Amino acid sequence: MARALLQKDPASKDLVLDQLPVPKRQPNSNEHLIQVHAIAPCNGELLWPKNFPLPDPSIKYPVPGHDMAGTVVEAPESSPFQPGSEVYGRTRYSRTGAARDYTISVTAELARRSQRLSWAESAATALSAESAWQALFIQAGLGSIESGLAKGKRILITGASGGCGCWEVQLASLAGAHVIGICGGQNVDLVKRLGARETIDYHTTDVAEWGQKAENKVDIVIDNIGGPSLESAWWAAKGDGVIVSIAQPPETARPLECENFVKTLFFIMQSSGAQLEQITKLIDEGKCKPLVDSVWSLEDHKKAFDKADSGHASGKVVIDIIGSVRNAKRELAA
Repeated sequence: MARALLQKDPASKDLVLDQLPVPKRQPNSNEHLIQVHAIAPCNGELLWPKNFPLPDPSIKYPVPGHDMAGTVVEAPESSPFQPGSEVYGRTRYSRTGAARDYTISVTAELARRSQRLSWAESAATALSAESAWQALFIQAGLGSIESGLAKGKRILITGASGGCGCWEVQLASLAGAHVIGICGGQNVDLVKRLGARETIDYHTTDVAEWGQKAENKVDIVIDNIGGPSLESAWWAAKGDGVIVSIAQPPETARPLECENFVKTLFFIMQSSGAQLEQITKLIDEGKCKPLVDSVWSLEDHKKAFDKADSGHASGKVVIDIIGSVRNAKRELAA
């Protein structure tokens, strides 16, 4: 048996720390059994079981936490990630999550974690970095860091100090774009260090008013927040620009008075170990890094999920899974 966080009522955000059998990988499959070191909760994910019921009826109670880092325990013979490999990735929502001592992940989701990162930083990377990669280089059409398509582009990023925003700032800057990051005043210096050439403190600047000035128009808006933040950002897009959102379809937040009919895109990130390998390379080269807001024990999971849901985390909130095991053993030994 092993510990797991269970969401026993999909209509409630309450979680129960309980015991489950160690999951078993399917023979002759691409599944891996992984001992989980850390996970990174996602804002709003405890609402998913109610709004998007799991398709597998055999999963009685959902386990949250799909951003994870851990050590491979069992693997297919053909896998590049053999037992002992230190990996990270974003597991698919269609399976139960990784807020437990052991989880299952498939080859296509995994990448070797960078040894430059702590376990907490590794867990904080996959969803945010892959979402940023896909928003910029696939959805917004910038191709890659090396393509040159971002050079000279003005890119406005909402939630620039958040989990995804911090990666968008770094990747867009590396690609040669002129990045403008929207964040709270306390994070202005942080966002500049990540590579933004300009910052907007949404506490002191009316973004909609700022965006209506001709000299402030941008080629691409990347939205991570939705709602009023996305609505204000609409005003900044050029007539031939693009608005990409990971929060909601941009058209649903277009101001009635705004006659800016730009190209709009909404997408849900798809796990890609291949993209994550490219991100690992950038981390190894010292060109990018994740941001960790705070690290919590498994026993303090409620505080961790509350912080992730607050919308005010600077980077990702992380739950240390394996560390709480070690602490418990130390307490017993004492």
